[in-house]
Formats: sequence, structure tokens, C-alpha cells
Amino acid sequence: MSLREFYKQEVVPQLKDKFGYKNDLEVPHISKVIINVGFGQRSKDKEFVDNLEESLKQITGQKPVFTKAKKSVSSFKIREGMIIGAKVTLRGKRMYDFLEKLIKVSLPRTRDFRGISSKAVDSSGNLTIGLKDNLAFPEIEAQDLDKLHGLEVSVHTATFNREEGWELFKLLGFPFEETK
Repeated sequence: MSLREFYKQEVVPQLKDKFGYKNDLEVPHISKVIINVGFGQRSKDKEFVDNLEESLKQITGQKPVFTKAKKSVSSFKIREGMIIGAKVTLRGKRMYDFLEKLIKVSLPRTRDFRGISSKAVDSSGNLTIGLKDNLAFPEIEAQDLDKLHGLEVSVHTATFNREEGWELFKLLGFPFEETK
């Protein structure tokens, strides 16, 4: 059963019971997933930028959009309009496929992973996870990779508070760390 079907058949009824929603459309859902990578000091290294673009294409199945600096910062040697990162926004089927891969394959493959921190869910019910390297994804092979890079996965929900978002992520199977 795919994650989207699981959400419709299992998660929606449980959330309706817990929070007293009358309609299925009131139930919180995941609206989009954004995968973001900053270039940092290597923004002028063309080989690194091409490697990162190819890596994001393989991970998400979608071409990344390059982000530009909005203003100049002299201490970081950044000029306005300079390309400083790349991001991919996923919605619909690709979003659910990526989340299923993230939950079931990538997070368990992450080195020293003990669960997602409870602080990762913000007051609006959105989840942000930072990964130190891209080797956790099965599409990336270590022998083909020149330079490692980290990435940030931000899961945006249609919730109104932290409690609803937390419950949605728990029911979907996100591995949160055990609180003692």
C-alpha cells in the first residue's frame, strides 16, 4: 500500500476521531515538500554545482531551481544575484513517493540515526529535517560521488498548530526519537 493510500484509508479516520473533524477535507494533509541545498563556500566551483544539480535530479526525479542572493553580504563574499543554492519543490504523486522513500529507506540508512528530534516540528505543524550527507538515498552511489553535500527536507502541512502536525507525522510513520 502506498503512502497516499495509507493516508486516505488509515490516517484520515484516526485524525477525524482524535480532533473531531466532521469532514475529510478538514483533516490536515501534507501540501508540499521542499528539498534545499546551500552551496556555501563552493558556489564558484562549477564542478561542485553540476555534481549537486545531478545529485538532486537523481534523488527527486525533478530538475532543481537555483536560488540567488537577494542582497550583498561582504563578510561572506556574496554579491546580489549570485547563485547560492538549489531547491526542488515536490507536490502530488512525486511528493508521496519521495516521503515514502525518505521514511522507509533513507532515514534508516543515515549514519548514527536515532530518530527525528521533537523540536523539528514547528509551531505551524511543519517538519524540517537536515541530513548531513546525500549518501542516505539509494540513488546515490558512493563510488560515483566526488563531493558529499548535506540537504534540508522541509515538509509543509495544512495544519493550524503543532499538535495536529505532530500527530499527522506520527501516524504517517515518521521515526521520532524516544523521549525519556
